[in-house]
Amino acid sequence: MNSGRKRRPHRSPVRVALRATSLLQQHVRDGLGALEKAHRRLISPPLQSAFADSLDLDKATQVGHERENRWDYLLGHDATCRVIALEPHSAKTDEISTVIAKRTMAVEYLRGHLAQGARISKWIGVSAGKVQFADTEKARYRLAQNGIRFVGRRLLPKDVLPAVA
Repeated sequence: MNSGRKRRPHRSPVRVALRATSLLQQHVRDGLGALEKAHRRLISPPLQSAFADSLDLDKATQVGHERENRWDYLLGHDATCRVIALEPHSAKTDEISTVIAKRTMAVEYLRGHLAQGARISKWIGVSAGKVQFADTEKARYRLAQNGIRFVGRRLLPKDVLPAVA
């Protein structure tokens, strides 16, 4: 039965990480609702239900930044309450600089939107097609030097969960 009252939005990881006054709040969707259908397939099926919320950062930051490289998504991992940045992109050697530029722009942009003490726990690159790095180890190393972990063709639970000591 609907009492006519407005439902309060679920306080999930991305929503909590953003300032209450951030204009990005209006772009947060439950689960993987902010991801394009093709990009949802880049997340292993058992992991898909582990995300409480998502934000299409690319779309949300497009106005005023049309010519800039924009990071694609923020995902709120429910069990850990962490925010993970996910970038589906072609895995080609000549695209590494673009992915790095996307992260740099996102970090700068998010400074004005993240709540005090909030941070992005992981920046993850996933291949939106065939991995075509000329030297995969060198590519992974260059991305890692810039705070990005390349996981291959699919995001798996081991890529999201903290390492066990």
